[in-house]
Amino acid sequence: MKLQRRVVVTGLGLVTPLGNDVSSSWDACTNGISGISTFNNSIVDSPVSIGGRIKDLDLSLYLDAKESRRLDTFIQYGVVAASQAITDSGFLDSSTDLTRAGVNFGSGIGGIETIENNHKLYLEKGYKKVSPFMVPGSIINMTSGLISIKFGLKGSNVSTVTACSSGNHCIGLAARSIAYGESDIMVAGGSEMASTPLAISGFIAARALSTSSNPATASRPWDVDRDGFVLSDGAGAIILEDLEHAQKRNAKIYAEIIGFGMSSDAFHMTAPPEDGKGAALSMANAISDSEINSNDIDYINAHGTSTPLGDLAEATAMKSIFKEDIPAISSTKSMTGHTLGAAGAIESIFSILSINNNVIPPTINLDNQDPRCDLDFTPLTARESEITIAMNNSFGFGGTNSTLIFRQYFPF
Repeated sequence: MKLQRRVVVTGLGLVTPLGNDVSSSWDACTNGISGISTFNNSIVDSPVSIGGRIKDLDLSLYLDAKESRRLDTFIQYGVVAASQAITDSGFLDSSTDLTRAGVNFGSGIGGIETIENNHKLYLEKGYKKVSPFMVPGSIINMTSGLISIKFGLKGSNVSTVTACSSGNHCIGLAARSIAYGESDIMVAGGSEMASTPLAISGFIAARALSTSSNPATASRPWDVDRDGFVLSDGAGAIILEDLEHAQKRNAKIYAEIIGFGMSSDAFHMTAPPEDGKGAALSMANAISDSEINSNDIDYINAHGTSTPLGDLAEATAMKSIFKEDIPAISSTKSMTGHTLGAAGAIESIFSILSINNNVIPPTINLDNQDPRCDLDFTPLTARESEITIAMNNSFGFGGTNSTLIFRQYFPF
């Protein structure tokens, strides 16, 4: 980054349809295991019957029962992932100045489950039955607030909300806060739990979701039979830290964040332009910010949602940026489904782990590749490959685009 201080990653936390921590999620991801399942969404005559749900999460390990009841599920997931990442980082065990430790944690939709439930109570029993925690327990910035309160982090306390690119934007802007000298440590990421009747109905009305009845094969980025994304829940959290601060406390360093790019399609509320120029600009800006060449990138964790138009636009964008020297690509959404505002954070962690393990996760279900998307998408099985630099793309409704670039940590 063209900034004053180097920023490194010192902690990771995950709650995904693949597992309730980093190790189980990564193991399933690299083994090509789908986290999608059939579930009852309580919608009469629903054409959608599948999704990526969180299974068997023991909230009592992270939140007491009274506190949990007051919070929307997306906040619970965010606090869990952040707790894991903070524990992993160990910065609370050191002499960290917590006035310089902050949070930027986002979501795409936020507490729609709490809003739906309280609206039902209001209609059936009147305003007196609406919970006093309906508003504070559903607003998006409360995840950042609760993380700050729980761990005594007195630095910046913000939430960046940019639909499905929220997680990436939170991480990129948190890194800049450190690089500019405003913070020493930032907890950054995203969380989502939008698998509710109203949210699912809205996505059905927009014709955005897959209507496949086979959960294991429904999410199939760049396949000719893709028919929409699979809605999923989850959270990802990353601890970002000033390099010198991390070195002084002998922190474990997973990777360095070296580039962050943003752009806007300025085109349509929900659809990308077919030429992918907005996505291409985001990638170009991240490459420029990182002061590397495009051919230095070894792996791209693509946005790859399994939508007919979005997958094609991103493939076109990657061709325009990388020309004839396109790195290996994959979409881990083929396994997790689309976690909306959490996706950028979850997939940044998968990108970092790819660097740490020299493994490219697969794009499962890519049985019949769209000939218009004629790139190396690492079909079906993971691949061992030396990875020094990885790129992560996240794009969202409103035409918002974000790209992060991570590099193997070198102490030069």
